[in-house]
Formats: sequence, C-alpha cells, structure tokens
Amino acid sequence: MHPNAAFRCDDDPLAFVAAHGFAHIFGQTPDGPRVAHSPVLVTPAGTLMFHLARGNALARHLDGLTALISVGGPGHYVSPNWYVEPAGNVPTWNYQAVEIEGVVRAMDMAELEELLHFAAATFEPRVGQDWTMHKMPRPKAEAMMRAITGYELVPGAIRTTLKASQNRSDADVAGVIAALEGLGDHGGVAAIRRARAKRDDI
Repeated sequence: MHPNAAFRCDDDPLAFVAAHGFAHIFGQTPDGPRVAHSPVLVTPAGTLMFHLARGNALARHLDGLTALISVGGPGHYVSPNWYVEPAGNVPTWNYQAVEIEGVVRAMDMAELEELLHFAAATFEPRVGQDWTMHKMPRPKAEAMMRAITGYELVPGAIRTTLKASQNRSDADVAGVIAALEGLGDHGGVAAIRRARAKRDDI
C-alpha cells in the first residue's frame, strides 16, 4: 500500500471488496510466488471466500497458507500538465485498493456448493440475470465442482489506499478535475471530490 498517510482510507474495506468482487490472490509456493485471479465474496462473518481450478498453480498450496488478496478499483493517470507548475512535478496515478492478508482454509464439497450458490445469488442480479446451479443437471454440477476447490480466508490484516490527489493544492486539484471532466472521467472526478470532502472534514 502507498506509504503516504494522506492516502489512508477509513471507508469500510470489506464493503469495497464486496462491491468490486474480483481479486488477485498471492501466495508463496515451493515453486516461487504465484498469483491467482478469482471472484471473491465477503461473508456476513467478515471472511472472504473464493474458488480456483484444481489445476491452478496456487491451488494445491493454499490450504493453511497465509495469502494476500488484493482488490483494486478504477483509477486514472494524472499528467503534470494539469498542475499549476507542470515543470516542477511528475506524472502519477490515482487509484483505490484494498489488501487483505490472512490464513486460507480449503472447503469441503458441501461448503463449496454453498459458495457457488452464494456467488450466483450475488453476481447474477448485477447483470440482470437469474441463473442458479439448479438449472444445471446434477451430474454435470457435481463434475464441475470436482474440478475446482473452494477456499475461505480469515482476515488477519487489512491495508487500504485511496489515492485521489489529497496531497495536492486546491489549484492543482481544480486543474486535475477540469482535465478529467474534459475526458469524461466522471468516476475519477467523484473520487477526488469525495476524498477532498473527507480531508476537509478532519
């Protein structure tokens, strides 16, 4: 995470993870560091659940491993030309990210099936659909489940970054906002304004 304390974020990090729903999962294996990419779900208990193909290079090592889950949100490049003094600055990037570190436990088949039902119930409404595992013939569903492994991670540490020009002057921020508005990046503008409002409330 970014070392500048100005970019710490007091938003609920698990709500951010739940909203974005896709993660990079890092772990150290005997073959070296590996990363997997997977949808991730936040449970009511505050743990994270995900599944990987059994053939994934990380999958066979995860049970009992301390892993790192990284979830990133939208971001944008910032040109020095948008600041009051372009010659005295360098390019940067605004972004939001959450890292969650914790011990991973492999699920049994019953837990995996619950995870898959939970995943469909979470993500299908986001695209206006209603698919469930009940639409798949049971032998096919069981064969598919045998090809994957479900996991649960219990957070031991959570780190956040919300880098949205909080460390810039009002004039520089006005220049960044004007440039982003010109590019049609309304999400980047909204993130800067939210971060600015929180900073000013402190």
